[in-house]
Amino acid sequence: MSSYSNFNSQPKPGQNRSFAKKLFSNLTFWVLIAIIAGVLLGNYWPSTAVQMEYIGKTFIEIIKLFIGPIIFLTIVLGISGMGDLKKVGRIGIKSLFYFEVVSTLSLAIGVVMALLIKPGHIDKSKLQMQNASKYTSGPPKDFDWIGFFLHNFTLQVLLAALIVGLVLNYSKHRLKVVSVLGVASEWVFKGLKYVMYLAPLGAFGGMAYTVGKFGLHTLVPLAKLMGAVYLTMGIFIFLVLGGIMKYYKMSIWKFIKYIQEELLLVLGTSSSESALPSIMQKLEKMGCSKSVVGLVVPTGYSFNLDGTSIYLSMSVIFLAQLYNVQLSFFELLSIIGILMVTSKGAAGVTGSGFIVLASTLTALHKIPVEGLAFLLGVDKFMSEARALTNIIGNGVAAIVIAKSEREFHPPAAELV
Repeated sequence: MSSYSNFNSQPKPGQNRSFAKKLFSNLTFWVLIAIIAGVLLGNYWPSTAVQMEYIGKTFIEIIKLFIGPIIFLTIVLGISGMGDLKKVGRIGIKSLFYFEVVSTLSLAIGVVMALLIKPGHIDKSKLQMQNASKYTSGPPKDFDWIGFFLHNFTLQVLLAALIVGLVLNYSKHRLKVVSVLGVASEWVFKGLKYVMYLAPLGAFGGMAYTVGKFGLHTLVPLAKLMGAVYLTMGIFIFLVLGGIMKYYKMSIWKFIKYIQEELLLVLGTSSSESALPSIMQKLEKMGCSKSVVGLVVPTGYSFNLDGTSIYLSMSVIFLAQLYNVQLSFFELLSIIGILMVTSKGAAGVTGSGFIVLASTLTALHKIPVEGLAFLLGVDKFMSEARALTNIIGNGVAAIVIAKSEREFHPPAAELV
């Protein structure tokens, strides 16, 4: 994996490694080849491609084994090394405030873009309906914060690490424990390095299954919606997040290039979790302090889902347009307000996005909930856009908090 120190480096005179050798030893190249191979297999041999699901899921499950230890070790070592416990609280509060502001902005952008592009102004008789009964049947459920926490492994590990880190600050055995945890952290990241060599297999399995199961032909009827979603997320990344990065004298383009390996992995697996351990390591290498990375990134995976927020708000407006439901300005504000709460439940549980949509539509009492059946066929193809936007958004959040706390110390060239 590339490091921040060679982020802006140029080939040195006298380097005798050929371009081909560099290319074939680049993990990003093999992940890209795997994604292309997965699309081809899914398109031409769908029955075989569907069986590749096991490969993609196995890779993600292996990566998940590293998430808990990496979050725990990063936070404990970060807090124990910070010393100032007031600073820990300040970083936490500042992070949550940033998440809420940016997430609300992403919801508003999703609504505005959907109103402008009007992706729902199509003939719904040509759309394929899937079985959405498991999301629409039964009484609507209110958002449950206790259930949200109990089903969110990342938040549980985060809380445990915070407690251990705070207790360790007052322990007379702090240095000895920190030394042991430091060695453990090195071994965990070394293990992750070797597991990442399997990334092309994970990307291949995930992409082959998606295309084989749902088929590229399903994209045609809802091409306008997909185009609108991808365009909106692109605008959010390069204008909103790019503007935030520019304020801190950094470049969103160079940051994306820096984490291109993680982005391709997310693209292939449709899961931002697959890149969580790696993105935390990358952020530390580029200069963010261990304490900031440990606090911001795991929390962001639950509270800073920018891509998911955009998708949810655009989906609600899409369904309203599909059924010719006119929404007042007050109702549009209500949609943003409801999603500000319900979207927090879209983390960590498969299919939770549709549950959030169903809850939101039920609360509005105007848009038919059964309209979700139109979205099921292309949802998997839009999950890549959600995951990519989520991971970029969390990376930017960590950089912003680190910069604002003067906890950003790049080892070499500045990201400008």
